[in-house]
Amino acid sequence: MTQTKAPRKSAKDEATVRALLDLHGRTYAGQAGIALRDTPSPLYRLLVLSLLLSARIQASIAVAASRALSDAGLRDPRRMSEASWQQRVDALGVGGYRRYDERTATQLGDGAELLLREYRGDLRRLREDPDPKKRLLDVPGIGPTGTDIFLREVQEVWPEFGPYFDGKAQQGAERLGLPRSAEKLSGLVAERDRARLAAGLVRAALDKKVVEEVLAAA
Repeated sequence: MTQTKAPRKSAKDEATVRALLDLHGRTYAGQAGIALRDTPSPLYRLLVLSLLLSARIQASIAVAASRALSDAGLRDPRRMSEASWQQRVDALGVGGYRRYDERTATQLGDGAELLLREYRGDLRRLREDPDPKKRLLDVPGIGPTGTDIFLREVQEVWPEFGPYFDGKAQQGAERLGLPRSAEKLSGLVAERDRARLAAGLVRAALDKKVVEEVLAAA
């Protein structure tokens, strides 16, 4: 039986990835204070973070808004659904998420109700669906970008969705002189570090200073 050869690694690529992980390899979930596990609340909080990050707003503001929603106790679909629209707006405002706060407050309420209705508030049931990516697109406000963000981060605890390096991560890889293919990028790290690598690559795509720092350190 013919064995598939592992992608060839270059010393330069490995050094670049090490520097990226050391300097900018924190997942967005980690930055938002989410200890990601395959349990309902962290998965829901990641979904909310993905929705917030998908808007045209600074990632730091989206992360702060995610923390503010959690601090307000809106950590699961039931509590999000039971909160008033104004309570959701106020929590988003605490995080500085003001440009889209009214629309997002509505989307969070509608999305929570959908999750309660379709999955009894537990995203692990969505994981079991034949087409989870399609089901994520059904959630109000998520869209293709939010779906990419969620799957990019959740591969840390749902490894069957990895290696997941979306277009934004691939753009960052190109800026750093790394291969764009998911297979080759995955071959540069352990499975447990795929989500960290993807997050670092996205930061490289969004900020040229990240690229400069990583290349200088590699």
